[in-house]
Amino acid sequence: MLTERQLEIVLSVVYEYIKSGESVGSRTISRRYLTGHSSATIRNEMSDLEEMGYLKQTHTSSGRVPTTMGFRLYVDSVLQRLAAKNSSKDWTMTLGEHRQGLEGALAQASEMLSRMSNYVGIAAISPLDSVKFQRVDFVRVGEKNVLMLVILQGGLVHHKIISIPWDMSQDYLDDLGRRINLFAGRTWTDLKETLQRYILQELREYRDACASALRELEGIMVSPVMKVFTGSMSHMLNLPDFQDLGRIQTLYSFLEQEQGMADMLQKCTLNGGIKVVIGEENESPAMKKSSLVAASTVANGQRAMIGVIGPERMDYERVIAAIEKVLQTMDESPEEEGIENER
Repeated sequence: MLTERQLEIVLSVVYEYIKSGESVGSRTISRRYLTGHSSATIRNEMSDLEEMGYLKQTHTSSGRVPTTMGFRLYVDSVLQRLAAKNSSKDWTMTLGEHRQGLEGALAQASEMLSRMSNYVGIAAISPLDSVKFQRVDFVRVGEKNVLMLVILQGGLVHHKIISIPWDMSQDYLDDLGRRINLFAGRTWTDLKETLQRYILQELREYRDACASALRELEGIMVSPVMKVFTGSMSHMLNLPDFQDLGRIQTLYSFLEQEQGMADMLQKCTLNGGIKVVIGEENESPAMKKSSLVAASTVANGQRAMIGVIGPERMDYERVIAAIEKVLQTMDESPEEEGIENER
């Protein structure tokens, strides 16, 4: 259990380290933050805090820098303070009404966050378990090959090439799509048995072709893929924390692997609100020296998430403020946006 003075020292070291990027000595803390205590007293406390795992020395005789535990203590205090300040804030987003559509809004959000934070903005969408089927279209792309386009609730689009038993004309495929779309607006649980029964009883001539389509449609509806958008990384290249070429290449490779990103985001955004994953708390080796700040909410039948990836030494308060600002911007109706633009 930390004493009040030890807590103040940890928070001061983290704050100073975020600002300067340099190890922090006891004299700096005594002179700028805990002015009522001598540097010798603070030095002793810092030694104890190092043994407790909150601080570390980069080399002998240097000042201290925060560990992941130290950053976590600082971030939790920031989140607690902001939670009290924003206790009445409603983060329910109306992304489906955005003039660019759901995917366009999130792609724009990732770029906005990159610019506002000087780190890497990210965004993602993933259907909820109860996502509803809205429409399916079939496009002939060759003999016995068809492109299936599936639109889910909220406008999320999936596409896949499927094989069919025989060649079918586009008119035939259009008719098949119209018949299946009679069942739009249902979840897969509600849709599956009804649709299969309808095909067996009413669409005998489509039965074999529908069997392939249904298998692929079920795969999309039961295991929907999270779609990830990543903003520009150019701002990160100017940070002292990423001057190591190997480190930036490792992070870049991780950002390019959509599945790894999706898994990380899925775990980070399960319960909504602001989440922060710091350094060693990340499961991926590529993120062990980086942090993720993210906010998620339910929007139009899907889970939507925006966030920022940066160094452990990121300015967490500024990043959280940027995320809140982008959430607010995305929540504006098209009419409100138009009024803003006219001013």
